Amino acid sequence: MAKPLTWNEADEIGILLSEAHPELDPLSVSFDNLQRFVSELDGFAGDHNKVEKDKLQAIQMAWHAEVLDRTQG
Repeated sequence: MAKPLTWNEADEIGILLSEAHPELDPLSVSFDNLQRFVSELDGFAGDHNKVEKDKLQAIQMAWHAEVLDRTQG
């Protein structure tokens, strides 16, 4: 069984978000929507309402890197 996701797993979350929302540009997603998208992921066990801005930024950058790898790789 996979370990539950929390706000600290930016790289893993970035991969999951790129699979869940392939049509989106991660850099155009607001932090409010990003927080909602992460909270909706299967296996997410973090506190849905308690996240620091730097964690959201790390997730957004990991998602962006995953999109670049997929589209330019």
